Amino acid sequence: MSNRSSDILFQLIKSLEKSEKRHFKLYIKRSSGKEDLKIIQLFDALDKLHDYDEKPLLKKLPGTEKRQLYNLKTHLYKQILASLRLLKSADSIDLQLNEQFDYAHILYKKGLFMQSLKILDKAKETARAHQKFNYMTLVIALEKRIESLHITRSMLDRAEKLAAEANQVSNHIDTVARLSNLALQLYSWFIKHGHARNEKDETRVIRFMNENLPANAWQQKGFYERLYLYQSFTWFAFIRQNFLLYYRYAQKWVDLFHEQPLMIRVETGHYIKGMHSLLNAHFDLRNFQKFEITLKEFEVFSRTNRVVENDSFRVQAFIYIASAKINYHCMTGTFKEGLPLVPGIEKKLEEDAIFIDNHRILVLNYKMAILYFGSGDYATCIDYLQKIINDSTDLRDDLQCYARLVHLLAHYEIGNTDIIESLARSAYRFMAKMDNLTVIEEEMLRFLRQSFDVSARKIKPELEKLLNKVKYLEKDRFETRAFAYLDIISWLESKVYEKPMSTIIYDKYRQSKKRHYSN
Repeated sequence: MSNRSSDILFQLIKSLEKSEKRHFKLYIKRSSGKEDLKIIQLFDALDKLHDYDEKPLLKKLPGTEKRQLYNLKTHLYKQILASLRLLKSADSIDLQLNEQFDYAHILYKKGLFMQSLKILDKAKETARAHQKFNYMTLVIALEKRIESLHITRSMLDRAEKLAAEANQVSNHIDTVARLSNLALQLYSWFIKHGHARNEKDETRVIRFMNENLPANAWQQKGFYERLYLYQSFTWFAFIRQNFLLYYRYAQKWVDLFHEQPLMIRVETGHYIKGMHSLLNAHFDLRNFQKFEITLKEFEVFSRTNRVVENDSFRVQAFIYIASAKINYHCMTGTFKEGLPLVPGIEKKLEEDAIFIDNHRILVLNYKMAILYFGSGDYATCIDYLQKIINDSTDLRDDLQCYARLVHLLAHYEIGNTDIIESLARSAYRFMAKMDNLTVIEEEMLRFLRQSFDVSARKIKPELEKLLNKVKYLEKDRFETRAFAYLDIISWLESKVYEKPMSTIIYDKYRQSKKRHYSN
């Protein structure tokens, strides 16, 4: 979709499923007036447009002037949302609770206090069962208002019970808010910077964690307290490249949902994110068998009605499963077998463009670039890397840096000797400016700059020296991020042993499977 398609009403209409469009038409026609018939005309006209453009739009709305269009669009937007609220209420606990609270409030305004309290009691039970404590705050506030302004005689010790309940809910909400803030801020740090680059980064993250982790966090038993605690430690471990700890807390995150399966429906997005984190942990640790089992479970879940019928969940699951499938081919060395995935991913990215944030697109472009790099199609690899290098958003410094490094390696493989030195200097300047250079990266850039001055007879010993250096540095955890973005050791081994990189990685995969089955 072009930039002209950023109109919010146009985006909303383009996001609607056939059933949602049909429901909207029925919803409007049940109480149609002259103005309502106009918004149906506007709805149909927008639905048929490929890109948002007011000139052809106004031609399809005879009698409507440009100054009237804004009010008409605003009215249509509100009516679509009202229609969706009615249609989706059965599938959403949040919408159901809001609806019950609205009914209770209407009854209260009508002076039917006992009826209002009865609905509030039921809403509170539902909220408690689904651990929606934020809604309980609203419910208790209305109950207190009714009890303080009107003598209902509903319960002799009502005031004491409501006060105690309000304090309990308030304490719970405060703890959940602090833990969810911590999880969100750690995740935000990773989105901006990627993994910790050095001890300075790690010290900052550890200090932030120590200062913001509630003292009583480990004593909490509630679902949300534990969810955000596990999320916090998942991101904390991932940033620090402690992949074993990352795996441990990603597993706790997913296990929490399996202990309380009702919450999978309530917090589907968090469950999907947890499965994605667990798959990433298996990938980082090369847990081949567990990776395959978790991916199959995730794919089965992605086909459930809960996911298929919700655009947000459907797209989220697609992005994470596509990423996992590419990861599988990268860690098993089956790069060429993974290439048929690319057209389908590209098509879905185009179809669901309005639902997908730029960060996800950057990550998938990088993964597809690595797929082509491992397959030996370096020209196409460069095309995908250019999309990242030319991106103007301020996201993932680490991804930007590694896109440049792999871009340089691809040109090296092609033999573009005339631009290697210039690209290497440019990549070095960029990574140094971002304070993103590790020793491995410096060694790689140094080798690439000097490689074309080394004779063919001497290049192999130089590669062997570099391989030994990199293998030694593999033990340094601040250097391990280099291996998360590209298997540099396997690439160097492919040069030294004169085998395709895919063969080197596939042989390691087979040996790992043999060891697993022999134990």
